[in-house]
Amino acid sequence: MSVEAPAVRTVLAEDGVLLREGLAGLLERFGFEVVAAVGDAGALAAAVAEHRPRLVVTDIRMPPGFTDEGLRAAVALRREHPGLAVVALSQYVEQSYATDLLDSEGGRGVGYLLKERVADVQEFVGQLRRVLDGGTVVDPEVVRQLLRRNRDPLSRLSEREREVLGEIAEGHSNAAIAGRLHVSEAAVGKHIGNILAKLDLPPSDDVNRRVMAVLAYLRSGADRR
Repeated sequence: MSVEAPAVRTVLAEDGVLLREGLAGLLERFGFEVVAAVGDAGALAAAVAEHRPRLVVTDIRMPPGFTDEGLRAAVALRREHPGLAVVALSQYVEQSYATDLLDSEGGRGVGYLLKERVADVQEFVGQLRRVLDGGTVVDPEVVRQLLRRNRDPLSRLSEREREVLGEIAEGHSNAAIAGRLHVSEAAVGKHIGNILAKLDLPPSDDVNRRVMAVLAYLRSGADRR
């Protein structure tokens, strides 16, 4: 007789009441125990301290200023609670703290997804579970907007290489990328090697480290011009 895995203790932070309740119900359906659903960054920090969840799903812009309160709270929570998985789920790419969040704890157990681009519930739940397993999941649009902050490295990549970079950011393996782009796995490996070489980054077999290396490069890119 199989034993069901315990529900994933989750804190949800979203200022929109309808979206917050909808997300809470959705997560409960897929085996997440939403121990708190809050509407601002202060309440998020208090809920994490009280409930000690495994996962936080948070919006970026919340009261009182509706700028980057949720993102700053997520960065602080990752620092205060090692091992806490965090997924930022937002309508916006907030560049000021994005790389700080994605670099936290070596880029393990973290994600940044855009609400309007979440088109499949099963895929979204799979992304949350990848983050829980220590993976890194970043929407390709987040990567593209961060790349635009430094146009020089972006100009080095071909269109296909940018597509592959987007797939890497979503946490896909080389084999999965090959299937999604309808190319051979060897071709994907070559594209990844080219990306790392063009961005002056050392090769690595670890998907998370590749994504984090690109983001770290972007953060310090002004000094490389």
